[in-house]
Amino acid sequence: MKLNCDLGESFGSWQMGLDSDVMPHIDMANIACGFHAGDADVMAKTLQLAKQHSVIVGAHPSYPDLQGFGRRSMALSHSEIVNCLHYQIAALDGMAQSAGLSLSYVKPHGALYNDMMGKPAVFDAVLDAVARYYKPLKLMILATAEQQQYRDLAAAKGVTLLFEAFADRRYTDDGKLTPRSQPGAVLHADEMLTQVAQLVKHGTVTTATGKQLPLNADTLCVHGDNQAAIAQVQQIRALLK
Repeated sequence: MKLNCDLGESFGSWQMGLDSDVMPHIDMANIACGFHAGDADVMAKTLQLAKQHSVIVGAHPSYPDLQGFGRRSMALSHSEIVNCLHYQIAALDGMAQSAGLSLSYVKPHGALYNDMMGKPAVFDAVLDAVARYYKPLKLMILATAEQQQYRDLAAAKGVTLLFEAFADRRYTDDGKLTPRSQPGAVLHADEMLTQVAQLVKHGTVTTATGKQLPLNADTLCVHGDNQAAIAQVQQIRALLK
């Protein structure tokens, strides 16, 4: 499994995350496109970091919700979602090309990601956005028990999917992420490493009720929010090796 991380989420003089510290330890950078976080300067700096460490670059678009960090759901039409995504993807794609990089995939952020996995109409709109982009891009979604169903829907539109698991999130029995509002939704360091080790060795995670849930993941989402998180990413990298 490749490690992916949400990056480029600073804005102006406001800093979020330790991008320069985590970049050497990951394989894929999901770079914010300005609608929930990030700006032109931050995007450019993050792209240069990715280039320096030979990290694959992906777009991390969201609903237009800068104040809410993209964590609030919005009732957008099909065409509004498509256009919203094209606007953000194209911005990062153009900056990536100017930096000598090639955009490889799209991973929606926050509420858009959750809506994509929970609402068929939103997933269809996101698929259309990726399918109708001028060049082939992969779409990263949550690894669930319904992977073949998602794969079939994507294949019908000519889109290749990347399935991701989360290192630090507790899963529900149906393979979704436990809402952050619920106790135990975010795993502590030891729990996280145990979950990663189980996923690597057995291809399963233990849900909130103790059920063993099979997950077939291409990539694992990690975070670089602080020095403790950086150390955890290094430990996860060692587990994968």
